Amino acid sequence: MDFIRKLLDSNGRQINKLKPQVDRINDLYEKLKDIQPDEIKSKTLVWKQALAEISERDRREDYLNGILAEAFALVKEVTRQVDDGKVLHDVQLIAGVVLHQGKIAELKTGEGKTNAATLPLYLNSLAGLGVHLVTPNDYLSRHGAGWMGKIYEMLGVTVGVIMQDRAFIYDSSYTGTEFDDMYAIHLREVSRAEAYKADITYGTNHEFGFDYLRDNMVRNINEMVQTNPIGTWGEHNYAIVDEVDSILIDVARTPLIISAADSRSASRYLEADKIIRSLAKDQDYDVDEKFRTATLSDLGIRRVERLLGIEHLYEEDFEMVHLIEQALIAYALYEKNRDYVVKDDKVIIVDQFTGRLLPSNRYSHGLHQAIEAKESVTIQQESKTLAEISYQNYFRMYKKLAGMTGTALTEAEEFYKIYKLDVLEIPTHKPLIRKDNNDLVYKSESAKFKAVAEEIAERHKNGQPVLVGTTSVEKSELLHNFLTRKNIPHEILNAKNHEREALIIAQAGKKGAVTISTNMAGRGVDIILGGDPFDAKLYEAVKNSGGLHVIGTERHESRRIDNQLRGRSGRQGDPGSSRFFVSFQDDLMRIFGGDKMQGIMDRFGVDESIPLEAGIVTKSIENAQKRVEGFNFDRRKQLVEMDDVINVHREVVYKLRRRVLELESGFVEYQQWLMDKLAENSSFRRKDWDKREEEFGQEIWLNIVSQLSLPVIDFLWMEHLVDMDQVREGIGLRGYAQKDPMVEYKKEGHERFGILITQIYSNMGDRLVAVVQDADKRVKSKNSLENKKIEYKHGEIETGVSEEAKLANTKVLDSSGREFKVQKVASGTPKVGRNNPCPCGSGKKYKNCHGK
Repeated sequence: MDFIRKLLDSNGRQINKLKPQVDRINDLYEKLKDIQPDEIKSKTLVWKQALAEISERDRREDYLNGILAEAFALVKEVTRQVDDGKVLHDVQLIAGVVLHQGKIAELKTGEGKTNAATLPLYLNSLAGLGVHLVTPNDYLSRHGAGWMGKIYEMLGVTVGVIMQDRAFIYDSSYTGTEFDDMYAIHLREVSRAEAYKADITYGTNHEFGFDYLRDNMVRNINEMVQTNPIGTWGEHNYAIVDEVDSILIDVARTPLIISAADSRSASRYLEADKIIRSLAKDQDYDVDEKFRTATLSDLGIRRVERLLGIEHLYEEDFEMVHLIEQALIAYALYEKNRDYVVKDDKVIIVDQFTGRLLPSNRYSHGLHQAIEAKESVTIQQESKTLAEISYQNYFRMYKKLAGMTGTALTEAEEFYKIYKLDVLEIPTHKPLIRKDNNDLVYKSESAKFKAVAEEIAERHKNGQPVLVGTTSVEKSELLHNFLTRKNIPHEILNAKNHEREALIIAQAGKKGAVTISTNMAGRGVDIILGGDPFDAKLYEAVKNSGGLHVIGTERHESRRIDNQLRGRSGRQGDPGSSRFFVSFQDDLMRIFGGDKMQGIMDRFGVDESIPLEAGIVTKSIENAQKRVEGFNFDRRKQLVEMDDVINVHREVVYKLRRRVLELESGFVEYQQWLMDKLAENSSFRRKDWDKREEEFGQEIWLNIVSQLSLPVIDFLWMEHLVDMDQVREGIGLRGYAQKDPMVEYKKEGHERFGILITQIYSNMGDRLVAVVQDADKRVKSKNSLENKKIEYKHGEIETGVSEEAKLANTKVLDSSGREFKVQKVASGTPKVGRNNPCPCGSGKKYKNCHGK
């Protein structure tokens, strides 16, 4: 059987193919021992100059492959010189080669991912096109850049850091006192563009994504920031994604959105909230937790109609229907201290995968306002989308993409199908000796937490450090109360005090330490036995007590999150153990069949304090997790397919916008092309262009063209996003007509995009015709987008309904040549003027209510 297993082990074969390359790196490393700093920088400079003369990507990649062994050997020697004699292991060199090849390296916890990433980052930075290291949070960005900064500096390459609203560059001559992290003291604050111009840039996934969107909203090309060392914009050359499964899979369920405040009265949200408070679950509405839906029953609809004083809810007040549905979801499916926390009169979302607060994010479709009404805090204005992109389409823009994590194999299929990324499991430097015990399953949640508290007390008494993982803030507070009553000293780490994260986690391996954490502790941290800094005597004491013991108080819906928590223990061959405590009242068990097992235990009269422990039970729980993962994969796949349609539109519009923006800088390569497009779609002609150019001078005229055209593109693109979002919401109904919704969505998108492009050129041309001869008098568009009160979020795409831009005297044809016409429908009622009060009694103008 071992022979057959080895024969089918493609992962092992691929690793073996890399070993000769590793041997060559080590041979060169011996020759480079004690190389002087000047020689190191000289080698870097020679390689940079050679690559600067190569313009073809394939030839550039061949050159990098040719110098890989020597470059990696150089990084290995520099690391030894500046990091107290640390020598990179062969498994780190293998991981470096895998990352350079554009694959995902699965490196177990403690194997040194941060150091392994320096190898391909340095090598690929030599091309001068910029390389990005993407992390899940700002702390890991600045920590990684500061920690590795001295290595990069000795190699002769610069490193920058992108954080929320701030940017830094590593400068060993600068010493700051802002951050508690000792590794970040040499980070000097600079402009965002300067951080991007560094050879290597560290930053979070959302900051890279938002900078891309913001760059495509600027009104002056000098305001763009996402550049590289040679000054080209939007290159997206090479990126390594740290915790790649978290960023490209978990977080990627929802897109990045930039939005601006829209207008809707807060009183309507309060009215909907008051109605929902009077309804009863399972009587007036039904909840499906598996699919996360909540719907009114027939009895509930009649009750709402009586409360509103109307006869037909779904015919008379469409806006209230939407608000009631959102309020219902807020009450039935979203819990305080699990999905969100209330802080400073605001509802702040909690990231379900990390436990961190997301203050810049808001739920869309009015859901956030519904939760604010539920929690009786100030209701913020709803918003409309200005720009959006899915994480999948953002990261697929990189010409070469790689990733590293401790848990990727379970999602290898999705990585390949969506990102064309192969996953390679890198062997550990030392054998893993951690003991993973079977799950203990209890009848009730209270019995489970009592058992957890007793287990912690026993381990603590023996001096063994314990890390406890919980799924929500509420559960971590509950366990905190249990331990307080038992007088067990402990640290608590959750979304309410995540600022102290690094300090708490650094000491979680101390003798007898007890740390309660949400999923935060599972990502990007290293727990050293005996505490940080390393102490040999304390290390041995903790090692003899059994190493770090990890307790999971509930199974997460993803096996990877559980594996990440387990992976905190047993690093680098250290001893350790783990166990999960589960109850039939846990969300996963309750939604996916725990009732049957609980019924069996009730029938046999099993005491709630007696747990069920068997390998078959653990296996059935993992099968439930697989079903959830499959469900989430389908959801993400649909998001990608939908966004692929918009992505084609986005690329064309952003390219057009960039060309118009470049006119202002005197870049006239596409001037003739633009004049031809305007002549085709509007009354603007070449002679008009020449006449205005002669009157105003080329520089002023190009500036006028740019400044008058950009608001048109921005406004109509925003309208198109809203329009396509409305199509997306209703496209599923086409399935009832035996039509493929995806095919129909693509067809609708193609036709509407044709209309959009026609509108853009038509409106641009008409505005330019209207330009007067006075160069100082600029026509200001009332449709200009104001960048005030803009929100950045990743959540479900925000919907809104807006008046369609009119096509003045312009015929618009679909793909088959048919002309679009508006057919008037006689309703039998007097026509309501657009500015008259709406007949529904809302108090709004008709155009802002049912006239939308």
